[in-house]
Amino acid sequence: MFVPCCAHWNLIVCTSQITCQALDPCSTDLSSTPSLLLRSLSLSGFSTMTEPSKVIHVRNVGHEISENDLLQLFQPFGVITKLVMLRAKNQALIQMQDTPAAVSALQFYGNVQPAIRGRNVYVQFSSHQELTTMYQNAQGRGDEPNRILLVTIHHMLYPITVEVLHQVFFPHGFVEKIVTFQKSAGFQALIQYQSRQSAVAARTALQGRNIYDGCCQLDIQFSNLDELQVNYNNERSRDFTNPNLPSEQKGRSPQPGYGDAGGVYGLQGTGARAVGFPQMANAAAIAAAFGGGLPPGISGTNDRCTVLVSNLNPDKIDEDKLFNLFSIYGNIVRIKLLRNKPDHALVQMGDGFQSELAVHFLKGAILFGKRLEVNFSKHPNITQGADTHEYMNSNLNRFNRNAAKNYRYCCSPTKMIHLSSLPQEVTEEEIVNHLEEIGTIVNTKLFEMNGKKQALVLFETEEQATEALVCKHATSLGGSIIRISFSQLQGI
Repeated sequence: MFVPCCAHWNLIVCTSQITCQALDPCSTDLSSTPSLLLRSLSLSGFSTMTEPSKVIHVRNVGHEISENDLLQLFQPFGVITKLVMLRAKNQALIQMQDTPAAVSALQFYGNVQPAIRGRNVYVQFSSHQELTTMYQNAQGRGDEPNRILLVTIHHMLYPITVEVLHQVFFPHGFVEKIVTFQKSAGFQALIQYQSRQSAVAARTALQGRNIYDGCCQLDIQFSNLDELQVNYNNERSRDFTNPNLPSEQKGRSPQPGYGDAGGVYGLQGTGARAVGFPQMANAAAIAAAFGGGLPPGISGTNDRCTVLVSNLNPDKIDEDKLFNLFSIYGNIVRIKLLRNKPDHALVQMGDGFQSELAVHFLKGAILFGKRLEVNFSKHPNITQGADTHEYMNSNLNRFNRNAAKNYRYCCSPTKMIHLSSLPQEVTEEEIVNHLEEIGTIVNTKLFEMNGKKQALVLFETEEQATEALVCKHATSLGGSIIRISFSQLQGI
């Protein structure tokens, strides 16, 4: 089960959506003086900057942004010697080979707003002139070891439980307690060892490695906590020194700062589904569905359920294809193509939060050669009629069961799709034959999870992957109705 492998940066992978308008960073004049640059940046709306440095400070780095995304953003300006992801703060530090390269990058992005995966990121010179080894490798407590480790799991394809984490960490010493939770930085866990030496040994051995082959990468820091308090032994928390704790978890997480680790399960027994797809009561309840923190850029307060989609390709789009795309972000009530505007459609989602996810993640996505415009509609709902398609009772709606898990997999379109509900005897060749008419398939991987066959398929472009999802989700393969979602993995 535990297949650790050394993590590495694949500098060739290009899965991000980085927009920089039509300017050539390679044409930037490297001879610009720091004083002229600072004056230029000030006029471009930048806040007061520190003196030029070869270290660039990047803000608003969401959990969906990877190291490779940042490398692609800055590599046109010179060699990158160090990169530090400050996941807990949604920030990063990039060290260029020299100061002129950093000056060139900031001069270019002073005129062009850099964006990765549809998210604006903000750059400025760091107050650090050099990233030290201490700063690069020991975030959180600095380089002060502690017996409690803060572990963040990146590229999490498979579910991670307390049992999985214990199997990974116990070879390095006696593990006393484990608490797992979901935050904006992603899935995280606190691992408490009996001794500080064991924690140091575990961090040294496991930092940057993968739990499973090609995914579930470990990012390990020393925590600033002195003791974990665990009140329940279940799949989310465990006290290995006290096996007699109850398994039921009620109310908020007992440890401040962990996030509401039990809230996602409390939402499922409310009985609210009897009245269709109600708007969740408040932002706190919505955050609980994500394990305690909303994705960056999501307010959780929108109450408009209907979305207007424009710039569609009217020759290739229909209601079912729109359903396949928008159902990734919530349940669909009904869809209406506007006959007087063939490239427009209305999509009514289950509630305002789901429509906010759709607008956030799909705005600017490319489908059938068209860049989609996705905005909230002025209409609160779609009136039933002969020209509307009803989906409220469709068993293809993804959020009727296990909604909390589906929310956490929401993301913008990527080059990689994940296939599930596959027949047990399916082969990679059959999967390729089913999808290859859509576009160029770069790589595939067929695997088994909990006794069920699943697959990853990497396309040449995000547009091809989006069309594969739109056209092939809920189609039959080997007698099974397959399910397709976007994967956030960077490669296979």
